[in-house]
Amino acid sequence: MTLSQILSTISEEVNTSSINSCTQNLEKIGKALISYEKEHNNLPEWLSELHPNYLTDSTALICPADEDKGIPVLAYNTDPNLPVSYYYDFDPDYREWTNEERRVYDDANPVVRCNHHANINSESTFVKSLHINLSYSNSIYLSEVFWYKCPEKMYGSLQAAVIAYEKALERVSEDPNFFKLYPELIRLYVLAEKEKDVDILIEKFKTVMKPDEDIMRFRDYFTLLEMLRAGNKHNESLKLCEHLERTEQKNIWLKSLYREFAVTYEELGNKELADTYFHKYDSKREMLGKTAPDFSVTDMDSVPISLKDFRGKVLILDFWATWCGPCIGEMPNVMKIYDTYHEMGLDVIGINRDKDEEEPREFLNKYQLPWRQIFDGAEGPLKELYRVGGIPSLWLIDREGTIISYGIRGAELKKRVDEIIDENSSI
Repeated sequence: MTLSQILSTISEEVNTSSINSCTQNLEKIGKALISYEKEHNNLPEWLSELHPNYLTDSTALICPADEDKGIPVLAYNTDPNLPVSYYYDFDPDYREWTNEERRVYDDANPVVRCNHHANINSESTFVKSLHINLSYSNSIYLSEVFWYKCPEKMYGSLQAAVIAYEKALERVSEDPNFFKLYPELIRLYVLAEKEKDVDILIEKFKTVMKPDEDIMRFRDYFTLLEMLRAGNKHNESLKLCEHLERTEQKNIWLKSLYREFAVTYEELGNKELADTYFHKYDSKREMLGKTAPDFSVTDMDSVPISLKDFRGKVLILDFWATWCGPCIGEMPNVMKIYDTYHEMGLDVIGINRDKDEEEPREFLNKYQLPWRQIFDGAEGPLKELYRVGGIPSLWLIDREGTIISYGIRGAELKKRVDEIIDENSSI
């Protein structure tokens, strides 16, 4: 994709100058990676290893939209040698998996990504992270977080994306790690008006899914449900949901099935039933706009802490664990929000959900987060009080103690905090 094409697809509210400079940086990094791989028959462990022999200007490793200039707010899983803004998908922890992805996607998947450019829809409160991707094949394209859901941009056209994903599935049609390709290819078939291929692919998936294996059953059924919806077969999706609800009453994933019901009813235009099942899936929805449940416990420094003590402040409750990568990945964003607004009346309470206190204590001793921490354990009372399932789970509470949101992260969380602080700027 050319730079002009990239710029034409983004909101006017994004700084196109920074996009321009960022894209130029990625072009330089791409050329350096090609030269490095030719000489070493492998890619470097860290992007900093490109400097100075392959990338003479180390400032190319800094995105102009990165306010921290490549210096991590929380030094976790970051380049050990130089400040680097860009996420490198070939670092040591993920090398084996990304090599497999590279084979499957024919080098179209990202090796370097930048997520410092927020794309804001000014007509709503929706904020999405705009990723600029450098692929192994040295092309640059835009995507949202899940790059594999943007194959038209990865391969340059709808037709090329169809061909590429068909080839990818030929390689890994029975590998559960790549079952996500099936619904994406269905979506491409619908766009390409290839209805017969939709039916063929659905039947093919039914032959490779493993509905008789307990550990796999619901995962594969969820993939099939996603395929049916992508193929506009909503009545078939509803029938499968109803069948699973009757036959899987003891399955631990039954609650997640309610979301499938809700989304299917939403597609069918039945808002009432959609809302009913969304509530069954996530009962936290009814807590929005209501007073946050109070608690009085002891924090990890053995000091009493109560939610009512924070009344008058904008508060973020951050349910997290050391084993949760996305939890740790969100902490730099929470840290920036805290540093920006703490003196204006914002605070954070961390609520840890590790099995024991040893891991979080080691983590907190190393990274010295400035807000108070509560150890709640894997099945603690605060998890039950706030009906927390998966983590990270971030709750935003206003100065009056009202729950404003839960489950939002990144740029969206920052925008909501901005709005609340602005509304109360005189306080």
